[in-house]
Order: sequence, then C-alpha cells, then structure tokens
Amino acid sequence: MKSISKALIKVQQTVQNLEKNSRVGRGFNAYDGTKMFDVMQAFNRAFSDNGLNILTIDVQDDIRIERWEDSGRIRQQIFCSVKTKYLLLHTSGETLELCGYGHGIDSQDKASAKALTYALKNTLINTFLTPVGKIEDTDSTHSDDIPVPQPKATAKKLPSLPVQKYNDVAKFIRDGIGKDGVIVDESERWTAIESKYSVSASAKKKINAIRDNTIQV
Repeated sequence: MKSISKALIKVQQTVQNLEKNSRVGRGFNAYDGTKMFDVMQAFNRAFSDNGLNILTIDVQDDIRIERWEDSGRIRQQIFCSVKTKYLLLHTSGETLELCGYGHGIDSQDKASAKALTYALKNTLINTFLTPVGKIEDTDSTHSDDIPVPQPKATAKKLPSLPVQKYNDVAKFIRDGIGKDGVIVDESERWTAIESKYSVSASAKKKINAIRDNTIQV
C-alpha cells in the first residue's frame, strides 16, 4: 500500500481547503454549502496528477414516498438515502475501498441524484480531511449551549367552503369586488378564497361553472 499511501498524502497536500460558496434551501432551513462542481474540479486535478481514480462499485438505496392532499391538489415528497462503496485505484495497481452515505429529498425525480452527489462529495472531503469553510465543532460551542428545537405548531385546518357560499364566491371570482369595494386582481382571487376555506377540485369546478352562468346553486 506504499504507492497509494503516498498518492493520498499528496492529494491531501494539494486540496487543502474548499469554500462554502452556495446557499442551499430557503428561509430558516437554508444553509451554506460547497458546490459539487468545485469539489470534483479540485479532486479531479489532484487525482490525475497523482495517478488516482475512483469508481462506484456498489449502491444500496432506500426510497420513501409521502403523498398528501393540499387544497385539492395531490402533492408528494420523495426521500432517498444511499449507502455507497467506492474503489480508489492507483496506477501501481494498488486499490483501497471506501464507503459513503448520503440522502436527498425532492418532489419529483431528483432525490436519488442528490443522495448520490452528497455521498460522493462527503466521502472525498472526509477521506482526505479537507477543511470546508468555517470548521464547526464542539471546541467552540458546547451542546448545552444549543437551544432545544421546539415542536412546530400544527397548521390550522381550514373549513370546507359551504355550498351556500358558492354563488357569492363565483361572483367574486368573476367581478373581483372585495371588501369596501376594492377590486382584487384576477390572479389573486382564488388565493384570497383559499386562504379562508379549503376548496376541493369538484367545488372549484362548480364555482367556475356558476361564474360562467352554466349552472346555479
């Protein structure tokens, strides 16, 4: 393992720091991260210069899909976690097996790609002990000083739109005359209704028919 060990040390000496140059997520859940492009670019050059390559040789995935109804629409969230194995090869013929883990969440088909990306990125960074941005560990913050996360308040369930209000809602959707005679923009009328009531797809269809004067409730 002498040749591959020397190559590993040279990669460590070459890739000494990676910047957190991207913002991941939104709002309170957002955090600073490192782009996979920058990680691959740094290690690609260091690997090439030192006769190294890395291959994915095994992936074990666990996929979970959650679906729910929101304002008459079916929404979904896909969670994918992967356990990976890589083979690190050296031109001398020596090899070294590495393992990794990653997970990703998406509403469509990108959860597995995110999980695989994080697995490889974290494997490279952790294997070569590469500092990323500001190092955060228990040397600077004790766990007793971190506030315990409070449970999130349960979202208030909106009442279903009563049938008796269909005519009034249809008139509002058509004319847009709101409180005190204020005209509401057409693109915001359904939003205003759905902020107060839960409106099913069938109810919305009936209301649109009333608006178009095809039926009456």
